[in-house]
Amino acid sequence: MTSVLDLAPVVPVVVIDDAADAVPLARALVSGGLPAIEVTLRTPAALDAIRAIAAEVPEAVVGAGTVISPDGVAQAVAAGSRFLVSPGWSDRLLGAMTDSGVPFLPGVSTTSEVVQLLERGITGMKFFPAEAAGGTAYLKSLGGPLPQARFCPTGGISLASAPSYLALPNVACVGGTWMLPADAVAARDWDRVEVLARGAAALRG
Repeated sequence: MTSVLDLAPVVPVVVIDDAADAVPLARALVSGGLPAIEVTLRTPAALDAIRAIAAEVPEAVVGAGTVISPDGVAQAVAAGSRFLVSPGWSDRLLGAMTDSGVPFLPGVSTTSEVVQLLERGITGMKFFPAEAAGGTAYLKSLGGPLPQARFCPTGGISLASAPSYLALPNVACVGGTWMLPADAVAARDWDRVEVLARGAAALRG
């Protein structure tokens, strides 16, 4: 099973209020070089958005974020999610994500959480909220005692700070929203989204 961490160095974290925006938004991100798209389950439109992207944008690898329950896991997978991301984890949620058969990233923000996941054989994790939880300094410190853990930091990361995260050996990718400014999405300015996505994709080198 391919790790979510290996899909792309930058994963857009998308909040969709209108499912009609899902396909043009996804096409803009893919055209800009960001094929892995995390649609957060924070809005009533999220599952319909995932369905639409899965059906109409085959070049995209669409996943579900803010997965916080076994029901959420089941609904996301049924909608066509090809990966799952949670802000944190419990044994019950972890079991559901494991049983789903799709790649997943459980969220962590403490050393103890990382160790508990390593005990379960899980090495790929979301570090959230990245900036508030200690940022690059914290992740660099974790790399010494826990080098086998690999992270996708998300939360407060910008185009300016992303390279510092991606330079760390235990960071495989970052999640962010900077390529989806609220005014551009509200105006359905997909050309601008594509340009910003291209700038994020350029960080992959």
